[in-house]
Amino acid sequence: MCGIIAYVGHQQALPILINGLKRLEYRGYDSAGIAVMNPDLTIYKKKGKVINLEEHALNNKIDSTIGMGHTRWATHGEPCDRNSHPHLSDKKDLAIIHNGIIENYATLKQELQSKGHFFESDTDSEVLIHFIEDIQENLNCSLEDAVRIALTRVTGAYAIVVMSQKNPDLLIAARKSSPLIVGVGKDEFFLASDATPIIEYTKQVVYLKDYEVAVIKNGKLTITDLQNNIHDTYIKELDIELAAIEKGNFEHYMLKEIFEQPKTILDCMRGRLLAEEGKVRLGGLREYIDQLCNAKRIIIIACGTSLNAGMVARYLFQEICRIPVEVEFASEFRYGSPVIRDGDVVVAISQSGETADTLVAIEKAKEMGAIILGICNVVGSSIPRASHAGVYTHAGAEIGVASTKAFTAQLTVLYLIALQVAKEKGTLDNEKYRSLLNELDQIPSKVQTILDNSYLTQSLASLYLDATSMIYLGRGYNFPIALEGALKIKEISYIHAEGYPAAEMKHGPIALIDEEMPVLFIAPKDHTYEKVVSNIQEVKARKGKVIAIVTEGDVVIKSLADHVFEIPETDEILTPLLTVIPLQLFAYYTGVLRGCNVDQPRNLAKSVTVE
Repeated sequence: MCGIIAYVGHQQALPILINGLKRLEYRGYDSAGIAVMNPDLTIYKKKGKVINLEEHALNNKIDSTIGMGHTRWATHGEPCDRNSHPHLSDKKDLAIIHNGIIENYATLKQELQSKGHFFESDTDSEVLIHFIEDIQENLNCSLEDAVRIALTRVTGAYAIVVMSQKNPDLLIAARKSSPLIVGVGKDEFFLASDATPIIEYTKQVVYLKDYEVAVIKNGKLTITDLQNNIHDTYIKELDIELAAIEKGNFEHYMLKEIFEQPKTILDCMRGRLLAEEGKVRLGGLREYIDQLCNAKRIIIIACGTSLNAGMVARYLFQEICRIPVEVEFASEFRYGSPVIRDGDVVVAISQSGETADTLVAIEKAKEMGAIILGICNVVGSSIPRASHAGVYTHAGAEIGVASTKAFTAQLTVLYLIALQVAKEKGTLDNEKYRSLLNELDQIPSKVQTILDNSYLTQSLASLYLDATSMIYLGRGYNFPIALEGALKIKEISYIHAEGYPAAEMKHGPIALIDEEMPVLFIAPKDHTYEKVVSNIQEVKARKGKVIAIVTEGDVVIKSLADHVFEIPETDEILTPLLTVIPLQLFAYYTGVLRGCNVDQPRNLAKSVTVE
């Protein structure tokens, strides 16, 4: 949640800040603001999208080679100009931008108010910069030391950047449980929440760790901890191209990312799935493959779309690996008095690798002695660093807030892990194992076949764009896909939708069926097919509108349903990789036709980095 960009160097700061905020807008878009030395410490901020800030800032002549910017997803205080970042200290000499939540801000605010501090916003972030100023004045210390001392007294999560009127070439940054990277250029430095706003300027970056403080002063970078111990500066090379974060010829990032899935699934399997040799090779799990194979239980923790991927994995690991699996909401894991036994393995799934609830769940599981395996997309993010081992999905930057290609990449990794474990354990006969390898190898081309017929989902969306509610139904491996399809239509079009196991319809949801209710069945040819056909007949008997995802050549459901979308035939275990694609497209086109901002849905942000 929220995006940070900062710059100090020899270039004009304003274009870098504005372009960076546009790139970061997927992280939050309630409001935006910048701080620059122009020549004094000057702040411009506006409610709404970055374009509102850009128009406001361009009306003022800004000549500055240092500055910082922030795009906000509101936590403390409603979205408005005064709650937008940056925030100033009491004497207006210091400015801060902040991602995260300061949990003890109310106590600190009360203490500062008793000393005469006046606050102009409702945010916890303004309290922090007042607190830093108060420490600097009372202890007569440097700003760098004041920041360090303040951060030892606050609780919560933060990524911050601080500027000073009295030190016009100084940037101070720090992080805990919220991502922040330092870009290193030629006689210039950048700070950002992620790589997207800086890759056109530099590929040399330093990933700040928790409790590290970066001080950029007089053209030099120093990294310390909160006790002012100097840390080594490890510069890494970004493996991302500018074109990967641009829309190209697509109208929206979401559509681009849906259409990238044949490539991203292939990239995810590259060097790992060796179908001709009959092998799966996952280097990231090498040291822990024995523990995974001998696991008495696998506990999957995740949120949102990643949780739905984990639910598919539950069916998968239990069927082909014969390992009991539990899937837990990461946000509820520590509140359910979790029981971790010797031999349990916890698998954490997250696109960003920064999901706060998942990180907290990992910490709890590690305290209890669990082995943690991470499945993430973002290299160098917090969850891979907190895990004992894991696998990156290599889906590339996903800018659309609603996850699409990251989901199929997560599924692909989970299939690869399960196949490797099943082979090691001998729980899958060799013929079935080789068949699944070959079928998985063909999935990218089959996804492309579905995308080639995307116009069919567009015409379908035009028929149901005025629906007020929808029901998504599936069984077995495709029950989680019903959940994912319902989640996508809610996120993108704001149509209420619910996903259920198809058999559960009779236990309540069937009361909602009338001639206005669209019911989407995920119904490929599998061992539950005949039962799903019966469920469809029950809906049709009550005049419901049936939309079905079926296997190519299906005639039975085609004769019953109002509309069908065909997918290529594959092994039923792998069908989720195909059935989800038309549901992504249906959600996208429905949202577009309803005039929704499909890349930046209301109230949502890409990375949820606070609890």
